[in-house]
Amino acid sequence: MTAPVVHSLREQIREHIVEGIVSGRWQPGERIVERRIATELEVSQTPVREALRELESLRLIESAPNKGVRVRNLTAADLEESYPVRAGLEAIAAELAADRLAEDCSALEPHVLALYEADRKADGTAQVRHTVGFHRALVRAAQNSVLLHTWEGLGIEVFTALSIRWLGTVQQSYAEEHEELVAAFKRRDPRIAEIVKAHVLGCAPRA
Repeated sequence: MTAPVVHSLREQIREHIVEGIVSGRWQPGERIVERRIATELEVSQTPVREALRELESLRLIESAPNKGVRVRNLTAADLEESYPVRAGLEAIAAELAADRLAEDCSALEPHVLALYEADRKADGTAQVRHTVGFHRALVRAAQNSVLLHTWEGLGIEVFTALSIRWLGTVQQSYAEEHEELVAAFKRRDPRIAEIVKAHVLGCAPRA
């Protein structure tokens, strides 16, 4: 039986703020008031401050003396910067996980099925969730904790969501593209790292 995932208070607050930004509750340039979030969530300001600091390291928000914390006015160029780094990491993950995934793609396939349903319904939220879930499963299959930690630190979910929702970055079919990756692993394609890298770079928003 799989143990439930327990998120720290800071992580829960971080997710609350991210969802607020992605959903449009806080618009680019708008101030995020630490005290107001603490009151709303009935927590102290310390974990809110920690969550905001983490989001600032992801370049999602910015702070300035006497101006407080605000949502960054991110452009396509800002979002695009993370993709070459992510592509490089996932290419390494693909190489490390190639033999394992050639034998068993069960960690990837449920996300492909879910993406077919999300594509059919044009459900942007599900497209983000399962696109990120697919790639996280790929990176985890590499079984390299340093690689996974570095990949997670890029804020993949946030930037994928912003690319789709803010900039309207839409692939022809999220499901078909990811099914092609599964097929490449299963046939032990010797170019798997290049295929994964090209796929990730193809998802980047265009400035």
